[in-house]
Amino acid sequence: MTVDRQDIVAEARRWLGTPYVHQASVRGAGADCLGLLRGIWRALYGAEPESVPSYSMDWSEPQGDERMWDAARRNLTSKRPSELATGDVLLFRMRDGGIAKHVGVASEIGAVPRFIHAYSGHGVVENALSDPWRRRVVACFAFPLEVK
Repeated sequence: MTVDRQDIVAEARRWLGTPYVHQASVRGAGADCLGLLRGIWRALYGAEPESVPSYSMDWSEPQGDERMWDAARRNLTSKRPSELATGDVLLFRMRDGGIAKHVGVASEIGAVPRFIHAYSGHGVVENALSDPWRRRVVACFAFPLEVK
């Protein structure tokens, strides 16, 4: 089975309006940014590729561990942010010197790029990938397009 990039975006858009709930991943009920990705994965591929341990709001910042980045490398395909395509996963560093701990899905590219993410205080939303967001992007990943 093949997953089309538009399938990824369509599934992400089904989550729009889902409230922000830390560690949740249930469309319509609650999700954080990782929960959104987990829900997209389950809808398109079935079972999640690995279990997600409990995590605090500060993730692994005190230790400086790049847990989200490491998990993305294990389960997605790394690519250069300059190669961003619709349906790709963007990994963000929310502050200088901090770990990368926010993710979103590119919903549109081109002149007015957009992305879908779950953001505290806002829920799952689609925003412009404006310069302030773009400056925080530290990595880009593709979902697998072939399903085994």
